Amino acid sequence: MKLLKKFSGSQLLGFLSFIVLWEVVHLLLRTHTVPSPWETIVYSISRIDRLALHSLASLLRILTGIGIAMVIGIPVGVCLGVSKRFGYLFSPFLYFLYPVPKVAFLPVFMLLFGLGNTSKIILIIWIIIFQIILSVRDGIAQIPKLQYKVMDSFQASTWQKYRFLIIPAILPQIFSGLRISLGISLASLFFAENYATVYGIGYYIISAWTKMNYVEMFSGIITLGIMGVLLYMFLDEIEGKVVPWNKR
Repeated sequence: MKLLKKFSGSQLLGFLSFIVLWEVVHLLLRTHTVPSPWETIVYSISRIDRLALHSLASLLRILTGIGIAMVIGIPVGVCLGVSKRFGYLFSPFLYFLYPVPKVAFLPVFMLLFGLGNTSKIILIIWIIIFQIILSVRDGIAQIPKLQYKVMDSFQASTWQKYRFLIIPAILPQIFSGLRISLGISLASLFFAENYATVYGIGYYIISAWTKMNYVEMFSGIITLGIMGVLLYMFLDEIEGKVVPWNKR
């Protein structure tokens, strides 16, 4: 309910602004390739079962990729931030791969892991994991050394340093990293779902485009946009509970 109340505020205003702009473009162009928003919304409601099925398939791929990326990326990032030797050995590899467009590795993943869900999930992991690693490492680097001295003066154990200092410091950075990589992940998944897939919102949009069913295509685009907004709002909700001291 709280999430829905948030959506009824600024997010709803942004959606209505987008609808108004869309209607203006539709009236100016007067072409069937850009259907009216009302026609598209009515069509989307009539096909809500299909849209929900395709959205669920994409959502499961995204959530699986995020979960695995966090399980691997957070410990690696902690090692980079805590151990100078590990950082010295691993940082050149990280800096070399980070700027490379990750979607370029999709053909490689398809050759190694097949055309199914595995290669698509690995692509999402590949996109997110570097942002998670760097976010955790930078979060640890920003901890003032004085705070370590305070912990030492209280004779805190290694576990207590992680529990009360390092983990609280990296949590806001993790959520920031997830926000940055989430949009890229959705765009990359849209591209990946055009290969050997029968379920997924990316497949739904491209399939409608090849059939020149532009109302169906725009209904998929709206659904993808709403899914992205809801994921961001869900992320904000979790951050508010897990990191209450980081007020935005």
